Amino acid sequence: MRVYKKQFKNGLRLITVPIRNSLTSTVLVMVEAGSKYEKKSENGISHFLEHMCFKGTSKRPKALDISREFDSIGAEHNAFTWLEFTGYHAKARSRHTKKLVELVSDLYLNPLFPEQEIEKEKGVIIQEINMYEDHPSRNVWKLFYKLLYGNQPAGRTVLGDRKVVLGAKKKDFLDYRRKHYLASSTIVVVAGDVNRKEAEKWVKESFSSIATGQKSKKLNVDDRQKSPQVVTRRKKTDQAHLVLGFRAYSVKNKKLPAAQVMSAILGGGKSSRLFQRLREDMGACYYVRSWGGEYTDHGYLAIHAGVDSKRLQEVIQAILDEIRRIKTFPVTPTELSTAKESIVGSLVMDLESSNDIAEFFGAQEILKREIETPNEVERKIRAVTDRQVVGVARDIFRNNTLNLAVIGNISERAGKKLKASLKL
Repeated sequence: MRVYKKQFKNGLRLITVPIRNSLTSTVLVMVEAGSKYEKKSENGISHFLEHMCFKGTSKRPKALDISREFDSIGAEHNAFTWLEFTGYHAKARSRHTKKLVELVSDLYLNPLFPEQEIEKEKGVIIQEINMYEDHPSRNVWKLFYKLLYGNQPAGRTVLGDRKVVLGAKKKDFLDYRRKHYLASSTIVVVAGDVNRKEAEKWVKESFSSIATGQKSKKLNVDDRQKSPQVVTRRKKTDQAHLVLGFRAYSVKNKKLPAAQVMSAILGGGKSSRLFQRLREDMGACYYVRSWGGEYTDHGYLAIHAGVDSKRLQEVIQAILDEIRRIKTFPVTPTELSTAKESIVGSLVMDLESSNDIAEFFGAQEILKREIETPNEVERKIRAVTDRQVVGVARDIFRNNTLNLAVIGNISERAGKKLKASLKL
């Protein structure tokens, strides 16, 4: 897979991924703006702004005008916000790539932020917040981030604080865009059956009016921890949902491939140690998974599970037992090979469509400012040794970086008991 990167004179970056005979093309615009760029008083503005870009532009004043144009070419369109980036994307048949560039650039560059629409959208976002809080398997991650990072941007929710959302004004969106939606912090990705030179021409024309200037930076994450931490929230549920995690590596750390293989062995699939122990042997859960979150200046490795509330203590001790085991004993050749094949296989399947490919390369450019092809990622994964797996397990799984967040029908006394027993 060939990937081309071009930086225009104003700082705007373009990544073009030609995919011969692809039936679809995707245009994705990503910007270095997310919840980690927000002050406490503006928590949720990145996500709210993303919603508002679809409510009317100077070229297409109403939301219906935007939707009709996308529908007229049979396109899908949407957006997403995360800690370190926001993305706007559209996908259609490859013959419509030029039109996609023009439509997505209009959303990104020319939002009107109608006051009436802002007021209506507040209700939509509050319901989105409520939806996540009604799902403890999702909401437990909110507790986990707050436990790790506390009162700093990385510890706050992407969806935002209700008071901030309800108090948002047009000026707040305009001020935030001026600080962050700039050429130097924007990446356009075009993936599909498209000519590279044509893509460069279309993007240059459509983004000619993008603002330039000095980008506001995010605060560095304070990633220090001295002892195990526990947070519990009582909610009347049939299951207890937990995230047990450790501070780990940032996205550029050279140990990351070994950590990914180790995580796959521990809880990456149905043959993983945790799945076999907790579900197949103990019958104590329906789902259990281990994975990492990697960002520019911090990272974590976490185990997520939904378990019988009455067996919570037993399950946590079983998880800790498996963590001790992977720190102490060599992994088998079969486990090592299976984990690698699982990671590579998932990578290939995750890149089956033009939108997946666009996001894969866009996220790399945002987080690392460099591009690795799938083949390069695969080579690093296949080069991991059994000694490296044990090495990163010992490096990551330390008592002083251990964190546990739980939502379920558990008493305060049970929560204290968990904290007292939480040690490697």
